[in-house]
Formats: sequence, structure tokens, C-alpha cells
Amino acid sequence: MRNIRALALLAPVAVLALGAAFAHAQGAKMSFFVTSAGPGKGADLGGLDGADKHCQTLAEAAGATGQTWRAYLSTQGDGAVNARDRIGSGSWANAKGETIAKDVAELHGTNNLNKNTALNEKGELVNGRGDKPNMHDILTGTQPDGTAFAAGEDRTCGNWTLGGAEGAVIVGHHDRMGLDDSAPAKSWNSSHASRGGCSQDALKGTGGNGLFYCFAEK
Repeated sequence: MRNIRALALLAPVAVLALGAAFAHAQGAKMSFFVTSAGPGKGADLGGLDGADKHCQTLAEAAGATGQTWRAYLSTQGDGAVNARDRIGSGSWANAKGETIAKDVAELHGTNNLNKNTALNEKGELVNGRGDKPNMHDILTGTQPDGTAFAAGEDRTCGNWTLGGAEGAVIVGHHDRMGLDDSAPAKSWNSSHASRGGCSQDALKGTGGNGLFYCFAEK
């Protein structure tokens, strides 16, 4: 009887240990995710540095330590940055170990990024078209090939510093779905511009929630 009681007490501990081991294994192989939440200020991410820090914080909380994380975002104007140049050379896999793309060329060509694979750092699906609320608008500020837009018309919400009624940002659809079958509607990184500014409410208005892509620099 004493042995049975001891086993009963140990069982929950064993389950917790296995759960922790699974979480660590999941985090160890993950090199790509969609943020489960943004900083909460619309497209004001605190610039590229703030966005990178957000990626790093979420990744480490999920157990993906020992890697340098970068937000997939472009900037405009002097010293413009291309999103494709920020993320290393690949390959990248989601929290379940599914390969998203083997390299930068494949990522911007025929990749494996869709609603079922573009998971957040916790390994969860991100709401897409048809879900309530729809959150498929992912901040990128980039052209389809991953390069920056020319200076002029705002496409990055003031290089990720605006969170009010001014500015606009280009978003992609992580679920590869839109209002029609056009290439932009199915684009993961360059579908359309936000409407009504850069605030959290403006982003929600077109089917977003201030989420963005994070890649481990490899």
C-alpha cells in the first residue's frame, strides 16, 4: 500500500517533467513563428530593435533559447533595410519541426508557409480568414521579393514607430487567403496596405492584430 501511495505521488511529477522536456524539445528546433501577440501599440513596434526584442522575448519564453531572433520587417528611406536580408540564410522550421523554407530563395518562391504551418511560438494556429476574429494580416512593410519599398508613400508606419491615425503599412496573409484568387490576396508577405492608420484598431479593421513574423538568424 505504501508503494502504491508513493507511485501516486510521483506520477504528477513525472508528467510535469515530460511536459517540460517536450516544451524544451519543441523550442530547441523552432526557428520560425508568427507572434502570438504584438506589443499592443498597433504598428508602433519601437522600430526594428523593438520588434527584434519582442521576437527574442517570445521565443525564449517558449523555450527557444540560444538563438538570435529577427523580425521579418523592411524599412524605408535613408538606410532602408530589406526584410529578406535580416533573417540569415535558412533553413527554418515551425514549433512542430515542419520546414517552412530551406533558404531565402525558397521562402520568396514556393515555400511551405500557410495557415497550418505558420504557427505562433507556442505551436498554436493563428486565426485566419473565416475565423473570429480574423488575424491573418501580418505586418511586413515589404514587397513580394522581401525588399523595401522606395521612400515616399508610407508602407512601414514610419519605420515601425507610428501607432495612431497617421501612416500605413503593408501586410501579408499568413493563411494565403483573401477576397479573390489574385497573387496579392494569396501573398504571405505583401498583400495590401492598412486602412485608417497604424493603430491597433486600424489593423484589426482589415483583419489583423499587430502580429509579425519572427525568424531565427541562421
